[in-house]
Amino acid sequence: MTTPPIGSGNIDDEFHVPTSNEVEWSETCWFTFAIPERKMSVQFYPYFRANLGVAAGAVYVWDGAADQLSTARYAKNFWHLPMPETPLSDLHLANGIRYTATEPLTRYTVAYDDPDGGDLNIDLDVRCIDAPFRLHTHYDQATRATGTIVLDEERIAIDCVGFRDRSWSVRSQFGDTVMGPARYAPYTWGTAANDDGFFSMCGDFGNGAVNVHGFLRRDGEQSKIASGTHQVLQRDDGSGYPTHVVIVGTDELGRTFTAEGRSVNGFGWNINPNLYTINSLMRWSIDGDEGYGEQHDNWSAASIRDFHRSRRA
Repeated sequence: MTTPPIGSGNIDDEFHVPTSNEVEWSETCWFTFAIPERKMSVQFYPYFRANLGVAAGAVYVWDGAADQLSTARYAKNFWHLPMPETPLSDLHLANGIRYTATEPLTRYTVAYDDPDGGDLNIDLDVRCIDAPFRLHTHYDQATRATGTIVLDEERIAIDCVGFRDRSWSVRSQFGDTVMGPARYAPYTWGTAANDDGFFSMCGDFGNGAVNVHGFLRRDGEQSKIASGTHQVLQRDDGSGYPTHVVIVGTDELGRTFTAEGRSVNGFGWNINPNLYTINSLMRWSIDGDEGYGEQHDNWSAASIRDFHRSRRA
């Protein structure tokens, strides 16, 4: 196997040199898309472990209020694929996922051809709304995508909001927490028609979920969230999936915001062995402006079991 070009560990579109020999050194390059008129979400999740020489590649499509792997419109996660010989900026995974950075950190082709019979084909042109927003070995960007999806022989034209992130660090499959000492870590984003919006990553360290990373984008200016809180006001009685969420915050420019969201769909699964996530397409009111985006309920394997035990009790 030839070694693909690798980046320096800074913000770029290339694989990064592992910072240690630990087998759990991991890299991700995630894209998600919200198609509100279809109550549909589409997500790509490649996962790379360079020190083991293996990769995983997942594509999911869902449009139900309480979906899981067996009820989603499409859900396939291929584990133990070989590390690709291509660079990340022109990625070709063995399961049919393809990424091309046509303009670095700005524009991408994101594509997929189902390898087992053609149940799903995706071809999207993805444009980033603003520059990457970084926290340590992680960055996030709001996007918009155009193109087509062919799902179960139905061709769907796409013109929708989306989001992406990149990460590179040691990510353990062990332990009862999901982010540092947090047992629950919601990840939310929303974008309005004028491209203004927000992104918030929070952690519950024992006294409710508080902001640890995120931005507010207003009048085209993106600024770091200095403080904020996240509350799930209502969950589905059966599944426990969140249905009503409120986020409030203040950015470093002193601007405040309130985002109140109602779920449009929901999908729960283990995105990796120690990260259980409930991803919901949300219709947001962002200071009165309607927008769409997602709420990710992130739990460790242990904490999601505790959560459901407490609900049953």
